[in-house]
Amino acid sequence: MKILNVVGARPNFMKIAPLHRAFSQHPYIESKILHTGQHYDAKMSDIFFNQLELPKPDFYLGVGGGSHTFQKAHVMLKFEEVLKAENPDVVLVVGDVNATAACSIVAVKMGIKTVHVEAGLRSGDRKMPEEVNRVITDAICDDLFVTEQSGMINLAKEGVADEKVHFVGNVMIDSLAYYREKAQQIGIMDTLKVTPKEYILMTMHRPSNVDNKPSLEKILEIIEDATRYKTVIFPIHPRTSNNIEKFGLKDRLYNIENLSLLEPQGYLQFLCLMDNASLIITDSGGIQEETTYLQVPCMTFRDSTERPVSVDLGTNILMKDLDPVTVHRQMVKILNGEAKKGVIPPLWDGHAAERIAEILYRQYSNINLTAPATTSI
Repeated sequence: MKILNVVGARPNFMKIAPLHRAFSQHPYIESKILHTGQHYDAKMSDIFFNQLELPKPDFYLGVGGGSHTFQKAHVMLKFEEVLKAENPDVVLVVGDVNATAACSIVAVKMGIKTVHVEAGLRSGDRKMPEEVNRVITDAICDDLFVTEQSGMINLAKEGVADEKVHFVGNVMIDSLAYYREKAQQIGIMDTLKVTPKEYILMTMHRPSNVDNKPSLEKILEIIEDATRYKTVIFPIHPRTSNNIEKFGLKDRLYNIENLSLLEPQGYLQFLCLMDNASLIITDSGGIQEETTYLQVPCMTFRDSTERPVSVDLGTNILMKDLDPVTVHRQMVKILNGEAKKGVIPPLWDGHAAERIAEILYRQYSNINLTAPATTSI
């Protein structure tokens, strides 16, 4: 059985890596990788492929940046040509980036079985492009692989047939568990001269937080407050950096004492920094899940989350606005040892990809199903 795995942006790489590894170890699955090129440069893409031990993609579409419409349209046109030539048995998409929805539409229209990993997540906010991508993808795919119980509930509410939905766990956690020990050997802590649990890690990149001056000013105020207590390590996203310069805030940022500004980090470096942080302040989707598994306190600046298990069971606290006073109270509480205690959600055990491989083999392989399986569900 030939599976074509689609990656478009960095969050996809950590999800495809364990899947490709599980597929490659299966005696009756041929796994190929297609990169649409939404993120593809040495700092932000190549290093992730190398650290995650992913092979060079079998297909690279080179779509690059542009508006959501531009990206989707060009991905669809180029992806169609690959499918005509390659004729895979299954197209597998992950997450919620533009490539996820675009490739799903093309594959389904061409009659190719299409499956979505990380299905069923919903923020309830259709203003988020990712939410639109999730809804479209889940509505048309043949099989949906779910990371948490909320996904099962959401898909049931949307009328998805039970036989299409599989609760398998979280492939993002597969990567984290697989590389956690290796990340500790990467040397980033020595390079930065920081001690475990003696710093705060921060990321900010979401347009609603960094595309306007008032929000950026609040972020800088939060950083200034945090550095009174601990060193703040801030790998700064290009979007955030560009906007700080655009709005004339660069001098203020660079004059903050006890702040360590970094270039975007590789997967292993960032994993090590997450694992050893006393607190993570972010607006990321995936970091909410990773901190829950790592049992590191996390404050997430978003109006809603499509990953409620990170709040309900995990260590994540949803901060619905950038009010520095509210942030200060919560931050001090955490740093004083009063962080909420989380638990690791069901099936976040590092074996989700193996379960997915076995289900796909049994669902779609034309090979005699009495052949021995290499993994168990």
